[in-house]
Amino acid sequence: MNQIELSYAITPRRAGRAPIRNPLMELLHAVREQGSISAAARALGFSYRHVWGELKRWEGVLGHALVAGEPGRSASLSEFGDKLLWAERQAQARLAPQIEALHADLERAFALAFDDRIHMLSLHASHDDALVLLRDHAAAAARLHLDIRFTGSVDAIGALNQGRCVMAGFHTLEHSPSGSAAQRAYKPLLKPGLHKLIGFARRTQGLIVAPGNPLGLRGLRDVAERGARYVNRPLGTGTRVLFDELLERHRLDAGAFAAHVRHEPSHAAVAQAIASGQADAGLGIESAARGAGLGFVPLVHERYHLACLKAALDQPAIQALLTLLRSRAWQHRLGTLPGYENADSGGVQSLSRLLPWWSFKGKKPGGERAK
Repeated sequence: MNQIELSYAITPRRAGRAPIRNPLMELLHAVREQGSISAAARALGFSYRHVWGELKRWEGVLGHALVAGEPGRSASLSEFGDKLLWAERQAQARLAPQIEALHADLERAFALAFDDRIHMLSLHASHDDALVLLRDHAAAAARLHLDIRFTGSVDAIGALNQGRCVMAGFHTLEHSPSGSAAQRAYKPLLKPGLHKLIGFARRTQGLIVAPGNPLGLRGLRDVAERGARYVNRPLGTGTRVLFDELLERHRLDAGAFAAHVRHEPSHAAVAQAIASGQADAGLGIESAARGAGLGFVPLVHERYHLACLKAALDQPAIQALLTLLRSRAWQHRLGTLPGYENADSGGVQSLSRLLPWWSFKGKKPGGERAK
């Protein structure tokens, strides 16, 4: 059985809708209709040599003769050639509705690229419910399409620095101290003067627990001391960085959680693990807990940041995003999400203003203070 591969072409609009085209089938159809290879070549606008060579190449690929007759004389399709053309026409006829739908979907998708009023912004980001809400709001209200790939915070900033996206989303404690786990994770990736931060949201993180909090958990210390089954996030995620930061703050040993720990890739997956009874608690956002009908113990407030290169701030897509984030409509909608509120949404800030990890007490040569 040979493998079938589909391809498409972008061409100026013309009347009617062409079926899925295949060069071999067009050759076979022309030979059958014209009665000779030379006439088929003229009908297709190719040279005799090209058509003959292509037919022989395809015979080698498929392992069957496609035409009967000698070069320069009348030609007809072989039995295999006839069956091949018949099978293709049958498939085209049966799949006509699906082919039409595929054509329409592709045209709608590519229409975005040709519409100068529409912008697209690629974003790698730590998982966040407000970003999902923003994606829908941006498409409807601002003709801005956010191409979001959810990944760990560390990986998101790495993707930004490697040029694989235009913006990265990550989060830190609202007052993350110097020397913290967040500093160790993010400071090597972010450079003052090169990166800028755009305010997005303030959100609450805490323990997602079973309804009614049957174990009476008030924090990570209770989880450790009571041997509760804890669901963690993978290394490189912002919530895993937060977990390590809280361990340091409360002087807890990670080994106290090791006996029952499991890992899940998102806040929603953490909530599902607890809802299904496979775990007792895990760090997550309030909206994920409420959405799953679970209990929530608030622990900390975070700032969710959008990072981009300073040089990219003037790009039309980023300017459209800034305008949207500053709008009352978006800020009202953000406030409807449990555990979220506006925090300088759309404001552009330097790293040193929001992340207290850099100290520029000295001056650059020439007397200018570093920025």
